[in-house]
Amino acid sequence: MPTQNPEPRTQNPAVKTQNPVVKIIGGGLAGSEAAWQAARRGVRVRLYEMKPQKFSPAHQSPFLGELVCSNSLRADSRESAVGLLKEEMRRLDSLIMAAALATRVPAGKALAVDRGEFAAHITRVLEAEPRIEIIREEVEAPDPEATTIIATGPLTSEPLAEALGGLTGQQHLHFYDAIAPIVAAESIDLGKAFRASRYGAGDDDLNCPFSEAEYATFFEALTSAEQVPLKAFEAPRYFEGCLPVEIMAARGFRTLLFGPMKPVGLVDPKTGRQPFAVVQLRAENREGTLYNLVGFQTKLKYGAQERVFRLIPGLEQAEFVRLGSIHRNTFIHSPSILSAYLNFLNYPQVFLAGQISGVEGYVESAAMGLLAGINAARQILAQPLIIPPRETAMGALIAHLTNTTTKDFQPMNVNFGLFLPLEGRIPKKLRGAAYAERALKALEGWMKPGEDS
Repeated sequence: MPTQNPEPRTQNPAVKTQNPVVKIIGGGLAGSEAAWQAARRGVRVRLYEMKPQKFSPAHQSPFLGELVCSNSLRADSRESAVGLLKEEMRRLDSLIMAAALATRVPAGKALAVDRGEFAAHITRVLEAEPRIEIIREEVEAPDPEATTIIATGPLTSEPLAEALGGLTGQQHLHFYDAIAPIVAAESIDLGKAFRASRYGAGDDDLNCPFSEAEYATFFEALTSAEQVPLKAFEAPRYFEGCLPVEIMAARGFRTLLFGPMKPVGLVDPKTGRQPFAVVQLRAENREGTLYNLVGFQTKLKYGAQERVFRLIPGLEQAEFVRLGSIHRNTFIHSPSILSAYLNFLNYPQVFLAGQISGVEGYVESAAMGLLAGINAARQILAQPLIIPPRETAMGALIAHLTNTTTKDFQPMNVNFGLFLPLEGRIPKKLRGAAYAERALKALEGWMKPGEDS
């Protein structure tokens, strides 16, 4: 039996159900992962996805597991917090990690995927699983008496968001994410852009170098460009790790030089010197026909985007196959609502997974889907629900979601600041490896891959 964390916040660790089916609302990363985990434990799943009958403002593909912001799942080394989270998921037979491996594209030390192939892979696997029934229709309210996972993500439809607000007993919170533009590779001027990876590590990105004068012109245009206005009732609460580039620039002339336009570790072979600033372009697909502007999520109006971003050296004639946009990110105040098993304290048969639960990022969302899928299946089977060890990356995220001492709960990427402190004095450069060794040892003692008993 996997060990239980001390004093978990739950009132009903196992609830007998009359309906031996897990209902999952939402076919994104979290919902897809949850469906896979529940089905492989012998439980029937009904996965509800409103596409293609209805699309959110940011979705375009009918496939499950569609990526909308970036094609990068971030650092792959398990000595990073997100890399460790990926390794934990791999060891628990994650569908999302398997799909990423099968559709990987070069991205230096990051794990990036061909987003079309990635979503198609996930869809094929789930469609082929006999225990999973995929129903293409919108669900406007969950049934609190049935084992249900809500995994509708940051763009939860208004009817379901209202129903969720009724279940939580409070107004749901929200902030905003912005999507970065994508350009056609053939429209990039390779006479100006150069290939290099920072410090020569990993695969090469394309880099657009700026002189100080070029940067000053770009900065002035960026900070004065017209933005998409928020509605009067909408308070802009941006996630710090995904700030629109123009909001970041407004903090000061040199702010971008320490963020997405950081030139450190890059040398322009044409001059033999480090540029004043750099915009990095990263391949979106295996063929290298599309590139995204790394860190350039934006809420500028479309016309302003084309005008301003063509001031980037090498993008003067850029063909924008997708412009940036802004969208609502809906999430709940998890510390007052969720148990450590990811189900509601007051409605124990209803689970939350993905960004709506209060995590941020593709990998974190899928990880919460993995855990919710396991526990929903265990609930159907009348088995005790389980919590990953606190030492693991998954356990650290659960601790964040259930931290009742926080004063202003906000969604969070996984990071070592959420982990239990290491014992003894360990040099900074060795801490990532120490966190990983401790976490994977705890995970191995908690649950072997494929076993829940």
